[in-house]
Amino acid sequence: MTDGDFGLLSPVSASPAVTALTGDRAVIAAILHVEASWAAVLEGAGLVPAGSAAVVAEAADAGSYDVLSVAERAQGGANPVIPLLGDLRARVRELDTSGIGAGKAVHTSLTSQDVLDSALMLLASRTVSSLLVDVKGTTTALAALAEQHADTLCVGRSLTQHALPYTFGLKAAQWFQGVAAAAARLESLDLPVQFGGAGGTLASATKLAAGSDSTPFTLADSLAAELGLAPAPAPWHSNRLAVTALGDGLAALIDSFGKIAADLLFLSRPEVAELGEPLAAGRGVSSAMPQKQNPVLSVLVRSAALQAPGLAAQLHLAAATFNDERPDGAWHSEWPALRQLLALALGAAGHLRELTEGLRVFPDAMLTNLGISGPLLLSEGVGAAVAPLLGEDGKQKLQAVVDETLKAPAAEQSRIYTKLLREAVPADKVSDAELEALLDPASYLGEASEISRRILAAYPAFTGPSTKGATRG
Repeated sequence: MTDGDFGLLSPVSASPAVTALTGDRAVIAAILHVEASWAAVLEGAGLVPAGSAAVVAEAADAGSYDVLSVAERAQGGANPVIPLLGDLRARVRELDTSGIGAGKAVHTSLTSQDVLDSALMLLASRTVSSLLVDVKGTTTALAALAEQHADTLCVGRSLTQHALPYTFGLKAAQWFQGVAAAAARLESLDLPVQFGGAGGTLASATKLAAGSDSTPFTLADSLAAELGLAPAPAPWHSNRLAVTALGDGLAALIDSFGKIAADLLFLSRPEVAELGEPLAAGRGVSSAMPQKQNPVLSVLVRSAALQAPGLAAQLHLAAATFNDERPDGAWHSEWPALRQLLALALGAAGHLRELTEGLRVFPDAMLTNLGISGPLLLSEGVGAAVAPLLGEDGKQKLQAVVDETLKAPAAEQSRIYTKLLREAVPADKVSDAELEALLDPASYLGEASEISRRILAAYPAFTGPSTKGATRG
């Protein structure tokens, strides 16, 4: 048994499900799938002997290949397609017992970049499909939280400080919006097939198709259909927008995950205690402190968010230095960056789904924290309502109340502000009842509820069947 990379130092993506879709074996399977699909296209066009595709398909069983050997031999040609092709051709010869010449269907008119680019698009397509399942689980949970807590008061924070009264429902809706918008963008991307031949001119394919009803372009479209990829109007081997757009889409989605994780890491601190991660035996433990309950799901998600921008930047760096018709290193630098982005996104999506579906919400703690600043949070609203009643210097009088209040210890500020405000505002201008109403945090939420409703309504495909966001107009 040989040692391998099991993700020991990449816990966010250390999962059999992630490995199955993005690991070395998955890459081998995608490459072989491209070759088998191409054989089917050629046979369908009458360009190779009948029965060839079946032989190639049988030979293209990824489990029959030594991934470590392919990886080691890939150094000889600087890509894994070349050694794998040698193994595939040998396997096809073994299986071609009727002697039909099935080997003619293997890689004919293709080049390594055609196969590897198409294989990575296929790998990405499969990964994104799985990823979106978890994403929609997350958005469904967030939509439910937004509706359940539409009226749950909490404090809104700005530059780390208490700002205005807020609702946890709106916070959940904003989390939802970030994830849903990024996921919709990712879902809409076309992942195109690559087919250009050795130099990107389709010269070999033109010769192959001569005298038939096919052209290199119809063959390319047929390959796209076989693989479930988008057709490409022309070879894109030296124009890497397909790769950078995919990388940007993945990075944007992970960004939205990171926002949620950053908020949860703060809101689950013991001194804040407004939220808690779902509990599970053995999770969040410390090697030294038995009392600790670490928010490890958020930690893992945030670790992905800290890595993704650099990986996306690597894809752009490669695209910007893609010299000639096939570059000397830039193309090769794409592969690990793209695959790591896919793995991070898929791993983080699973953790975030579990987190949001089991999120523990503590409204009483939210009210307690809201009370720390108390009526001071309403100073903006009080000023708008009361200053005009106090004459030309009304704003200055009310600002003086705030300034004097802020000199006191935080624990005393709520009481002092209320006292000084009452002294500064004559009762014949604003009654006790009116002042009390102005200092009620529920009275100064603006359009929080409508904002949440509009956010959910904007992404009905992501709200899930259990919420009302998809049906409200």
